[in-house]
Amino acid sequence: MNDKIRIGIAGHGNLGRGVEKAITQNLDMELIGIFTRRDPAHIQPLTAGVPVHALADVEKFRDGIDVMILCGGSKSDLPEQGPALAALFNTVDSFDTHAKIPGYFEAVDAAAKAGNNTAMIAIGWDPGLFSINRLYGEAVLPVGETYSFWGAGVSQGHSDALRRVPGVKSAVQYTVPLEKAMELARSGSRPQLTTREKHRRECYVVLAEGADAEAVRRAIVTMPDYFADYDTEVDFVSEDELKTQHSAMPHGGFVIRSGVSGSEVKQTLEFRLALGSNPEFTSSVLVAYARAVMRMRRMGDIGAKTAFDVAPGLLSPKSAADLRKELL
Repeated sequence: MNDKIRIGIAGHGNLGRGVEKAITQNLDMELIGIFTRRDPAHIQPLTAGVPVHALADVEKFRDGIDVMILCGGSKSDLPEQGPALAALFNTVDSFDTHAKIPGYFEAVDAAAKAGNNTAMIAIGWDPGLFSINRLYGEAVLPVGETYSFWGAGVSQGHSDALRRVPGVKSAVQYTVPLEKAMELARSGSRPQLTTREKHRRECYVVLAEGADAEAVRRAIVTMPDYFADYDTEVDFVSEDELKTQHSAMPHGGFVIRSGVSGSEVKQTLEFRLALGSNPEFTSSVLVAYARAVMRMRRMGDIGAKTAFDVAPGLLSPKSAADLRKELL
């Protein structure tokens, strides 16, 4: 009997390829298939022998996949694919438009419950691991302020949003934290910092032929939820420059909780990530949560879930006894 968790991947961009790699490091999982909106014949899996199917045919595979990992973008793909696939499969996704998470949760929750499935949304490092550390900080230090800083690094979600602007052929976006703001957050003075005071955004854009550069720039800097609230720099570059100077995908950041304990003693909690590859790390988080999704579904816990709903032990392939012995 094969007890491995059977995984499907919906989408085969940077995130989907990262999920392929992550599955090879998890011996309790196997990749069953890749599903794409592109021509399946044009997709070359990294894993020998893995079949590629048209996403339109995904319903045919309901009985053969335990968890479908959704690797589409948050701006246009997941709002449609998340509910549709949660009605058919247990799912995990990395929806990362923070302002729209409540509405997305409701849509996926209704679909997952209708399909008797478990759907984990907004999983990655932020939202995801950063979210958990914000919760820990507020729970442990209820009198205080929480600060989240991202970068310096490439944001997949914001880069995807850039590439969907009319007139943009290709693009990469860097989120850059402002050092002065981080120093204030760590100081214990608990400053009130605006979005614009904490980060700036750098966009490197290749224009489509005939595109109006000023119209593209204006569309970017005024885009709600992504760029409108930040000082945003837009640099137009050639395809060669984008490929040679902006092809790596580092990222990272900090969650800082600055507060006081009962006798007004200053206390600071800080969580940091320094990532060589944003998509590969996010993929690794998605795969760990796929294990939790399968366990929760087996316990009958259906509907949409977030990182807040998952007991840490459900993420590990180790038994509860081994975790108590080795990590507690």
